[in-house]
Parts: sequence; structure tokens; C-alpha cells
Amino acid sequence: METKKETKNNLNGNLKKLAEITAWFDDQKEVDVEEGLKKVKEAVSLIKSSRERLKEVENEFEEIKKEIDLDEGKESEEKEVEF
Repeated sequence: METKKETKNNLNGNLKKLAEITAWFDDQKEVDVEEGLKKVKEAVSLIKSSRERLKEVENEFEEIKKEIDLDEGKESEEKEVEF
């Protein structure tokens, strides 16, 4: 199981690995079909993992936005009470 730190770093690591896979295909004069298949499978796994992490990040931003909206609402109420 991954630690929280490893999970947070996954997105950058996944993007780097995907770039390496792309470069590998670009550098091949003749693609070894078996090796190419392994690379494609790895890329699919990296993409799935990245999508999941992006959803997590999006949810974290939504939670932060809700907190900010709540704080702004409380500040507005406090100002109204002062009058």
C-alpha cells in the first residue's frame, strides 16, 4: 500500500513515466511488438492512476472552496450583527 506522500507524488511521477514511454516509441525505428504491448499496458495503468489522483485533487479543491465559502458567509453574518 502506498503512503500519502507517495500518492501525492504519483501524478508527477506518472506524467514523467508517460513521457518516457512516448519517447521510447518515438525513438524506435522498428517497434518490438511485445515490448510495445508492455509499454502500452504500462501507459494505460499510469493513465488510470492519474485520473483517479486528479479526481482526488479536484475533490480536495472542492472541499477547500466550501470551507472558504462558509468562512465568507460567517464573516458577512458577523458584520451584519455589528450594526
